[in-house]
Amino acid sequence: MINSPSLKAITFIATLKPSPADSSSEKIARDLAKELERYNISMEYVRAVDYTIAPGVEADMGDGDEWPMLREKILDADIFILSTPTWMGHMSSVAMRILERLDAELSDMDNKGRLLTFGKVAAVAVVGNEDGAHSIIADSFQALNDVGFTIPAQGATYWNGEAMHKTDYQDLDSIPEKVLQTNKTLAQNIAHLAGFLSQHNYPGEKDEQ
Repeated sequence: MINSPSLKAITFIATLKPSPADSSSEKIARDLAKELERYNISMEYVRAVDYTIAPGVEADMGDGDEWPMLREKILDADIFILSTPTWMGHMSSVAMRILERLDAELSDMDNKGRLLTFGKVAAVAVVGNEDGAHSIIADSFQALNDVGFTIPAQGATYWNGEAMHKTDYQDLDSIPEKVLQTNKTLAQNIAHLAGFLSQHNYPGEKDEQ
């Protein structure tokens, strides 16, 4: 494991339910967080639906848009986690809006010509009582990597309940063994990669001159 200073993680929970409603997306995120905290990683949670996130692909859409404040939280963290439910086989509309707003990061560079998300690690958590987790993870990985985040090995955790049944992840008596083991591996890989990148960020254009 790479030795590193304390790392910060922020999890965006893309449930459709506003606080304080119980959420399976939040539960799986907090289950993963328990493993991350073993590596001296501090956690913050954002239930995105509690904020006004305007549609658009700019860093600030004006007129009460709260994304700029949320964006600062992302840029201040070393690790970004997106936790989403599955609806009709796809990520939630809230998760999609988060990814759309992150598209603006393609237009912002540091003084070395790097995206501000370079050096930050991203992971994904998915829950649902229908199929779709693999597709959601694939779509999320492509989007997050495209805007500059780095994805660790086996960079997602998920749980799918039996199709067409009503049991939710939050209704389970305990964390399923496979999910627990996945969380442990994912947390270890996130901590290792984020620790490395915190000390060895990607080279910028000026480094090559």
